[in-house]
Amino acid sequence: MSRTVLPPSPPTLSPTRRRLAPLAFALFAAVLTLRTTDGLSASPARPNIVLVMADDMGWGETGYRGHPLLKTPHLDAMAVGGLRFERFYAGAPVCSPTRASVLTGRANDRSGVLSHGYALRLQEKTIAQALRSAGYVTGHFGKWHLNGLRGPGAPVLATDERHPGRFGFDEWVSVTNFFDLDPLMSRAGQIEEFTGDSSEIAVAEAVKFLEKHQAGGQPMFAVIWYGTPHSPFKALPDDKAPFSQLDENSANHYGELVAMDRSLGTLRQALRRLGIADNTLLVFCSDNGGLPRITPETVGGLRGNKGSVYEGGLRVPGIIEWPAIVKPRITHFPACTMDLFPTVADILGLPNDVLVRPVDGISLKPLLSGEIRERRQPIPFRFGSKAALVDHRYKLVTDNLERGEFQLYDLESDPQETNDLSAAQPDVFARLKQQLLAWNETVEASVAGRDYPKGRVTPPDPEPQSWYDTPAYQPYLPAWKTRWEFKPYLERRDKPKKTAKAKR
Repeated sequence: MSRTVLPPSPPTLSPTRRRLAPLAFALFAAVLTLRTTDGLSASPARPNIVLVMADDMGWGETGYRGHPLLKTPHLDAMAVGGLRFERFYAGAPVCSPTRASVLTGRANDRSGVLSHGYALRLQEKTIAQALRSAGYVTGHFGKWHLNGLRGPGAPVLATDERHPGRFGFDEWVSVTNFFDLDPLMSRAGQIEEFTGDSSEIAVAEAVKFLEKHQAGGQPMFAVIWYGTPHSPFKALPDDKAPFSQLDENSANHYGELVAMDRSLGTLRQALRRLGIADNTLLVFCSDNGGLPRITPETVGGLRGNKGSVYEGGLRVPGIIEWPAIVKPRITHFPACTMDLFPTVADILGLPNDVLVRPVDGISLKPLLSGEIRERRQPIPFRFGSKAALVDHRYKLVTDNLERGEFQLYDLESDPQETNDLSAAQPDVFARLKQQLLAWNETVEASVAGRDYPKGRVTPPDPEPQSWYDTPAYQPYLPAWKTRWEFKPYLERRDKPKKTAKAKR
């Protein structure tokens, strides 16, 4: 289990220094919170940074957006106290690709993460590596899903060539994929069994990390990636009780979100208790759009769901809270997960080479202190044969790049994407199509490894596989085969073998 690490003892001060210390501290605090005309140049030099991401939470699944049943008081409070995005986008319509976009600032295909369960290339540069080099202590807590393994979340092994530590995380308590009640997790390779809701467990571990390091003089970077509300849906009885009128999956789905919201409240309260809330850049979003077959619906009336490049598959809740800097408000500026790394790099003044180029995100630093009129760089998406380009007001969409069939929508007047304007707006259509196709060519070069110093991918991208089919996990299967989260998968895997033996 976790061990307690005490902060270093404070140095002994002389009587004179003891009298002057409170004044010095007050002056220091005043300087830190002083703002200038741009709102950021005199801000704290190195804020703590906490990136929180839900798993399969749709744009409509918040109290502040008026969900008919779900209450999210802590998320609502964060939205009131921070910068609430009406148009925040996941990097892709499924989970692993979006996680790659958060870490790299690049579209998912560039880094080899073509779909769920694909591995992040070791040649990529991550935000965790950049921050660690800048003096931050870094931690990852929860779902990882960037090591090429599919199947329900299992502890990430110490021998995994793509565990969080390989990408810049000093400490990690992680699982390979989605996780729910009473999970098995890995603390830097040591397997531990936890009790309780998965969201609360991930936050509890992140809070321990913050408590451990907040007196150590280093700024802190924590990534909390929930497994909620991804299937299989399994909520605590009290959390799903308010949804008893719904079908079982929907009741558990929304019950998981109740616990996730509660854990977010725990996190925000911990930041205040530790005295670091004002100088902590806290970001919340989801990894893709909402799920189908959940009632009430999950995407707030948008078109499409997870897996689609229409708004319902890409647009997600998004909030940035940083009390020392961010003025609470609602913005309609389109932003995405690819913007997070460039934003942090800009705030900290990190060198350009901390990111692999090309970068698909932009810095949102100016937006933190005031509105930006137009997005200067479109938001691009590519997922399999599907692609889209969001150019502030307009959006170009295709379900098949090779066939070249595109649609154009005005998201300001038609966020539900019902009226194709490709014929009515030929100039806009032609411009965005040319931009998307040109961008796609650069992605093809990235996929081939042209962005890296060697000009190729080394080592080669591994094929995704189920963790329970790998040699590394075989010793654990006898003890894990009866666990509720693994049992259905292992039974399906073993069923053909039993049938073959019966025939013989």
